Formats: sequence, C-alpha cells, structure tokens
Amino acid sequence: MSQTVQVPKTVTDDPRWAQVRNRDRRADGRYVYSVSTTGVYCRPSCGARLPRPEHVRFFDTTGAAQAAGFRACKRCKPDQPPLIEQHGVLIERLCRLIEGADAIPPLKDLAQAAGLSPFHLHRIFQAITGVTPAAYARAHRAQRLRAVLSGAGSVTEAIVDAGFASSSRFYEAANQTLGMTAQEWRASGRRTRMRFAIGQCSLGSVLVAASERGVCAILIGDDPQALLDDLQNRFREAQLVGADAEFERWVAQVLGLIESPLQGVELPLDLRGTLFQQRVWRALTKVPAGSTVSYSELAARVGMPQAVRAVASACARNHLAVVVPCHRVVRSDGGLAGYRWGVERKRELLVREGARVARSEVQSPASDIQAPLWSLPAAPGTGAKSQSAAKATDVTGAD
Repeated sequence: MSQTVQVPKTVTDDPRWAQVRNRDRRADGRYVYSVSTTGVYCRPSCGARLPRPEHVRFFDTTGAAQAAGFRACKRCKPDQPPLIEQHGVLIERLCRLIEGADAIPPLKDLAQAAGLSPFHLHRIFQAITGVTPAAYARAHRAQRLRAVLSGAGSVTEAIVDAGFASSSRFYEAANQTLGMTAQEWRASGRRTRMRFAIGQCSLGSVLVAASERGVCAILIGDDPQALLDDLQNRFREAQLVGADAEFERWVAQVLGLIESPLQGVELPLDLRGTLFQQRVWRALTKVPAGSTVSYSELAARVGMPQAVRAVASACARNHLAVVVPCHRVVRSDGGLAGYRWGVERKRELLVREGARVARSEVQSPASDIQAPLWSLPAAPGTGAKSQSAAKATDVTGAD
C-alpha cells in the first residue's frame, strides 16, 4: 500500500517558512529559498528584510535555485559555506598563527590578518574556542613551556624557548599556569608540600588534600586505599605532610558541606586544569544547592552551547567533589547520568540538598548531625603518623 505525502498548500503551511521567519541558523545548509521580486535566493538565516510569502519558493539545493534562474544573495552568500564554517576555518588559521608566533600577537594584528575589526574578531574567536585570543596564546605558551622544561638546560632557556618576552612575565603567571614554580615542576613536584586526611563520612570514605595554594582534591569512595592511590597518581612525588590547625578547619568545612549543603564554605581552591575546564568548574560553583542544570544549559552558561560533550568531559575530570558541585549536572530529561564517585552518591547529594532547601523555608537546617570521625595525619615532628600517611611519603605534584 503506497503512502501519501502531504504537500503544503501554501508557503505559510510549510514548516520551513517558520524557520525563515525566525532566521533559524540551524536550517542553513538544508535548503534555500528564492524571492521572485528580487531574483535572488537566500539562506534561511538571511538578515535581509523578510519577503512576502507569496513571493517565496523553496529549493533543496543551491544548484536547483540557480537552474531556476535565481542568483545568490550578496548579503548571506548562500553559494558559500555557512558562516559558522567560514568562521571556524578562519579561527583555525589564526590559532596556527598564534602558535607559530614568538610572542603573543596583538589583537589588532590578528584582526588585520583576518580582515575583521578587533571587536568582531574577539567576539567570534571567543564564541568558537571558548577563550579570548590572548588566553589561547597564554595557554599554548604554557603547553610549550611544559614541553621545553622537560629538556631545556635551565629554566631561563625554557622561558626563552617558550616565547616569554621576559622572565618577570613568566614568573608572574607560572604559579597559576603550572600549579607550582618552574623549578618545582621540573623536579616533578618533589618539593611540593601537601596536607591530606582520610576518614569516614555519611557518603563513605573521603580524602581531602591541600597544596600551599588551597584545597586541590576532595575524593569520595568506598576504599580509602583506592582514594590514596588516586591522589598518588595525580601528585606522584609531592611530599605528604600531616594536618595543622588551619587544615583541620578546612576539613571541617568540607565535612559540614557534605552533611549540610546550605551552610556554604569559604575555602581557598587550587584548581588545576585547562582553561576550558576551569571555566566549567567556576560555572558549577554558581549553581546553588537544591538546583540542577543540564549539560547543554551549562555549555550555554560558559558561552559554548555546542560544546556539550566537552562540558561533560570537564565535569568528569573534576577532582573537588561537592565543593565544585558537578553532582548538580543532570541530563536534559532530568536523568542523573554518570558521576565520578557513583550515581547513588549523586542521588543522595541531590536528595539531601533538595530536602534541606525544602526545610529551610520553614525552619533552620538540622544541627544535630553526628560528625564523622576523621583520621588526620599527625603533624611533622610529633612522632606519630596515621596509616595513610605512613603509606605515602612521596607522592607527585601537578597533573
């Protein structure tokens, strides 16, 4: 039995007309439309004045429109690749230009090479890459620095080879770029001191670790040794030391956040990741307790709505559980999706945060939660060490 294809009676009945009216860029490349009064054909997203529907005709290809006697619109250029593709090719060329330059090229020079205004170039570069041209150049230079530090004869030679104009500029950015000084990085972090604690909380075993810059790891799991192994893999040769009074206060804040999410924390954080990952993690810290956000919504918040997979990857690489609340990211349909520390823990955290939010409307959060006992490594010189501290005296610095 043959199927009957419903043909729209008029242009306004055609669903493509709604896309043209809305100038929907997602429809570009699928078809073109012609305007009989002007003799041109356009993309669905063309910014020209909207024609009357009785003058519009749709074509599946540009060739079909040309065969019917229409010429390409000079504004939207439908006979050329879509604008987003043109921008992508342009930005890729500029990225190669930045990577090959000895110094960070000024924005005006990049704009001149692209044939655009500095403002326009800055906008499309950030829209496509997620970072500004200067930030991209700094990130690439840091990558080059890591590479040359591994083989250069001295830190000074490495700075020059990596393209830094002066040592002061490098040392100003080195701590943020490498997570430690260049000499410490070359030594694989052997001189990096790291405090840590392993204990039990209501979600299982929890490990908290901090560098001199702040908390750099909060790991949750069932096996304390597995958490310690994870820490050792991340910081292969850092020197683990015992807790002090300041670190105990940080641990108490982490513990309080797990048990009572609404109380908030004020902790110095040592975020270690790519520029894009740090951008996603900072966006996560702005999602309030009791709320959730989808991966696509989070991608839009960081200015890259097409980078949903990259956002999910950044969430998966988060190593600061609860403080950087990646558990608040769910699928578009509300499903929990995955969670590095277990979907059940993710569900429990969300339920707990939702319950706290609901109760806070009528009363203060409960304060009679029994605090878990933490196993804190003894401070150096006390003569006592926890089992965890005894097993790890040499663990590595930055990832």
